[in-house]
Amino acid sequence: MPRKTLSLASLLFLSSPVALAQWDDGLLKPFVMDHRGATTSPADVSFLLDAPAGKGGFIRIRNGHFVKPDGRRIRFWGVHFTDWSRGSVEIPPKEDMPMWAATLARYGVNLVRLHFLDLPSPRGIVDASGNDSRSFDPQQLDRLDFEISEFKKRGIYVDLNLNVGRSYKAGDGVQDFDKIQWGKGLTLYDPRLIELEKEYAQKLLTHVNPYTKTAYRDEPAIAIVEILNENGLYLGFRAPTPYYDDELTRLYNTWLQQHRSAEELAKLRGLASVAEGAPVPRLKGQESAAAPKERYNTEMAFYMDTESKFYEDMSGYLKKTLGVKVPITGTADHSHTSSPYSMLASLAKLDILDGHVYWEHPGSPPPVNTPMVNDPLHSTVVQLSRTAFAGKPYTVSETNHPFPNEWASEGIPVLAAYGSFQDWDAIVMYTFEPKRDADWKPYVGDPFDISLDPVRMTEMAAGALMFLRGDVRPARQTVNRTYSAEQVLESRLLPRTEQPYFTPGFPLALPLEHGVRIQSLAGAPTEKIAAVETNPIVSDTKELSWYTSEQKTGMVTVETDRTQALIGFIKANHKTLKNLGAGISNNFATIVLSSMDDKPLARSGKMLLTAGSRVSNTGLKWNEARTRTQSQGGSPSLIEPVAGTVTLRNLDQAAAVSMSALDGAGKATGEAIQAKKTADGWVLPLGDPVTTWYVVTVRRH
Repeated sequence: MPRKTLSLASLLFLSSPVALAQWDDGLLKPFVMDHRGATTSPADVSFLLDAPAGKGGFIRIRNGHFVKPDGRRIRFWGVHFTDWSRGSVEIPPKEDMPMWAATLARYGVNLVRLHFLDLPSPRGIVDASGNDSRSFDPQQLDRLDFEISEFKKRGIYVDLNLNVGRSYKAGDGVQDFDKIQWGKGLTLYDPRLIELEKEYAQKLLTHVNPYTKTAYRDEPAIAIVEILNENGLYLGFRAPTPYYDDELTRLYNTWLQQHRSAEELAKLRGLASVAEGAPVPRLKGQESAAAPKERYNTEMAFYMDTESKFYEDMSGYLKKTLGVKVPITGTADHSHTSSPYSMLASLAKLDILDGHVYWEHPGSPPPVNTPMVNDPLHSTVVQLSRTAFAGKPYTVSETNHPFPNEWASEGIPVLAAYGSFQDWDAIVMYTFEPKRDADWKPYVGDPFDISLDPVRMTEMAAGALMFLRGDVRPARQTVNRTYSAEQVLESRLLPRTEQPYFTPGFPLALPLEHGVRIQSLAGAPTEKIAAVETNPIVSDTKELSWYTSEQKTGMVTVETDRTQALIGFIKANHKTLKNLGAGISNNFATIVLSSMDDKPLARSGKMLLTAGSRVSNTGLKWNEARTRTQSQGGSPSLIEPVAGTVTLRNLDQAAAVSMSALDGAGKATGEAIQAKKTADGWVLPLGDPVTTWYVVTVRRH
């Protein structure tokens, strides 16, 4: 979960060698999203949703994937509802909620991750007026109830988060309540915080929604319940105050008494240079790297056992005591600069594995503002792929290409394609920020907000078609990894150069070629896999190809029956697909063509065409090297239109092809554009009128 402590003007962006010559700001044109003005749209993909959500019963797990009550597979394509942008709301007013629910449904969103509900009102549902954080604000709770009922009507499920951003007050009975902020780490072991977590869960999950007449523990439109968000205990963990640091050390020594013999304890004291009978101190900071193996492994075992006991206890409380009926996840694998396996050993005991990652998060060290297509081995796909387990659903509940990355048009289509190839179960974008005011000026006001981004938002519809239908077939072969218990412990000592897999000898191109899963974290040591360098890197289904070049002009192609895409440096690569070709003037762009009638593109009568390049704001200013924004600018949002032509090829028995350009409300901007028939196919012009999406119609003989 991103922290919003940085302004856009303070973010550092380093460019790739091609970036300085890439952009002509004179090409930027106004184009804005208009959700409030939208009603019906020819680009509406809500037919992908099965309304109402939870029809027939609860989401279950079968053969390692989510299924509906009738056993049919269901994937989730989602967004968050959060309010970090100025003028946004966490829980919209009731009069706006039907509009926002209908908006998300039109873009193919069938899951909303309700995040930060435990913030104080007027943002979250916690009553801010009291002396504690233990009561709900009645108005906010009513808004939440109505929000969920509106989602349910349209076939949108809910991922309900429990402990995310809760802070504490004097009346909570929490030690150092004013110093621990969100209590990261502490919520895994402090008895009072755990007691409050259970109390919050009980109050929320047993609450009866008056609009659905159902308690949340009995609500089939809730697809997932999450216990914590981005939380964990790591070797070297330092609590925010001495009280919690001492508490963890006391717990460690109690654990040692229960799990180690007197001789082993004596040896640990000797290794730690403390007197006989004295508590064994925990390793601090960098001490772990140089610590004797026995001391390091013992403390790691304590952390892993503490986490496992917490998740087993909390999951048991939710299911057995409260009667929660849907799959539960513990927390996300979220820190890709270190090994996750000690934490995953605990999380894998629950129902779901989850991952978070961003392409060049603005709070991360440089370089940023570079194209992902030039770095496949460290792409979001490869980073996220490390966490999936055999026999468990895998969800990506946070990801994005944060603004103002000038190559962000690549992000959503690449994730939709490779997520389908890896057979993941959910992809959720962080974030969609519903605007409070009807006269909100349209521009991108937050790095993570896609709601008013003219490229990322329209690509959501294309991504929904690709991912929810499974247009890209799952990998033919899956490579399973097994780790020994010793490997799990020692992987946290590996240097950052081993990221993201922290598995020496593992070829990072493998997730772009085959499926990858963890089979065991307590089995045989992971065997080295021979790396074979290829360019392009081709999926074993032959539907995905990732091209790189010394000139830094990478590209991804997607070639399936119902969706085809050209992503990256299209002009430099000259790639033509079975049903799609492009001749454009833009150096960098993403063009996605998807059937909207479930037929192959060759026989489809209606297709969605998205064409996106750069997004900016009016007045957004970069420094001379284009490595830092000096001003984020304002309304209206701007795009570099994808200009040139697309050619639709091999359309069976086509008699005429036309295309309607759409505005920010999804409505046709004027008369349909007629395609010109050539020897290569049907040629359509792009760029005028200015837009990022079109609907193509094919009339046949």
